Amino acid sequence: MTHDVPSDFYAMTITDFLKIAASNSHVPGGGNVSAVVATLGASMGAMVASLTEGKKGYEEHQAANSAILKAFMDGIENLKQLTKGDVEAFDAYMKTFKLPKDTDEQKKARAAAIEDGVKKATLAPMKICRQCLELMREAAKLAPFGNKGAISDCGVAAIILESAIRAAMLSVDINLPAIKDAAFAADIVSERGRLFAEAEEITAFVLTHMRARW
Repeated sequence: MTHDVPSDFYAMTITDFLKIAASNSHVPGGGNVSAVVATLGASMGAMVASLTEGKKGYEEHQAANSAILKAFMDGIENLKQLTKGDVEAFDAYMKTFKLPKDTDEQKKARAAAIEDGVKKATLAPMKICRQCLELMREAAKLAPFGNKGAISDCGVAAIILESAIRAAMLSVDINLPAIKDAAFAADIVSERGRLFAEAEEITAFVLTHMRARW
């Protein structure tokens, strides 16, 4: 059964979102779901910062904590927009295959549109990955001083955000073979490696500081 998909996943109930995600609808797909999961990871970091805000015993960290809390909240809002952007980029890419190809000129225009479409459909989930890494950096700042009573959720944030990076990157990887621009593809592969390496380091850092404060 095909479902009508609303333009804003975040206005849905979790139950309705899961129902559509499990259906034969092409959205939400992997990139969209990864972004939604990332907002949940970020919310755990924001919660730790919220529980540190204005609390006794954390006075010396208040300026840094407030900046971290804002970064988490801003990041969540950006991920919401990136979720929408991922859907739009994928839909636009799919439409390029329906362009006419009766003449040589049409074939050339169609090929160019397909290449542009696949690049945009690749960059959309890559932007999700970049935002996740930015939020992981905030978790790393918070782990050494965040509210001790909730510090485990700083680890939850890091683990979920790293997982979201690796999951969203699959939506990047599947498009790479279709990209004709070798330099563009090589840049993406190189950035993927850097993102994975830093994310892994951050998770290890956060978990180390988290466990040291138990």
